Amino acid sequence: MSSFEDKSILITGGTGSFGHAFLKYLANESFREVRIFSRDELKQDEMRRGLDNPKIKFYIGDVRDRSSVDGAMRNVDYVFHAAALKQVPSCEFFPMEAVQTNVLGSQNVLASALQAGVSKVVCLSTDKAVYPINTMGMTKALMEKAARAFSRNLGEDDTLIASVRYGNVMLSRGSVIPLFINQIKADREITLTLPEMTRFMLPLSAAIELVVFAFQNGRQGDIFIRKAPSCTIGDLVQALKNIFDSKVSVKVIGMRHGEKIHETLATREELRQAEDMGDYYRVKMDARDLNYNKYFVEGDPEEAATEDYTSGNTVQLSVEEIETLLLTLPEVQAALKD
Repeated sequence: MSSFEDKSILITGGTGSFGHAFLKYLANESFREVRIFSRDELKQDEMRRGLDNPKIKFYIGDVRDRSSVDGAMRNVDYVFHAAALKQVPSCEFFPMEAVQTNVLGSQNVLASALQAGVSKVVCLSTDKAVYPINTMGMTKALMEKAARAFSRNLGEDDTLIASVRYGNVMLSRGSVIPLFINQIKADREITLTLPEMTRFMLPLSAAIELVVFAFQNGRQGDIFIRKAPSCTIGDLVQALKNIFDSKVSVKVIGMRHGEKIHETLATREELRQAEDMGDYYRVKMDARDLNYNKYFVEGDPEEAATEDYTSGNTVQLSVEEIETLLLTLPEVQAALKD
């Protein structure tokens, strides 16, 4: 039997890249209904007309507004929480807006799910939540903390709350790849931050696989991480120029607000207590309670021997390997035909 058979599913922020891709995954599942919850009526209308599926329902609302969340949450079995402000520069300039959506909005979703008796909640996070230096990462880190704080007070028979954390999703909203492709096709110079900057490279299909894996294998408070290769932004640009046979020049503009040279998917402290599950890490919840003394008397002398898992020390793709990966993406194939 399918995991989703005759089940009601709520996707917050469902008009985004994840929502579209997850609906494609669910196309072969016999779900009862999927509820798309977001505040953008234009995107909902476009999605409604494009899908034309009576089993997909659309709810206008905002995670900041608990009453609108409660309305969409009634009789839901599973929640996939993707609603967030994700643009790093925007969150830097409007940090309290990011707090309202990513932190307080997430708390609303979690509290509403518990009240409604939802079976499972999977929260979507990002590598920027690890050692965060920007507002987006900080608010996502707080979302992870909130999810675990809820989990810590729940039993196995209560609503199960797990999270996933992944790096740069190729061609998702805000990805640099569409920007580079547009610049190449318009024969304009490519604006590149720093050539040596590295980023994890993950197709959207692999991000969906991570979410489904967490849904199927999660326990209270788990965070699941998808292992992924990375590349330098300079090599990514060269791979795109090769694919499109472009001779456009490249202009290095320097780092933008809130950016890092390398991203981190898991800290060494997390890896010390993580379970290696092949393509994934399961980071178990720290089960210590409010007896703070445990934090001072219990430690791990080997912890310092473990490295963080970063885009600088994971498998590095060559230019040729990046080209191969890019050519598997339908969006790149379509751009080549235009």
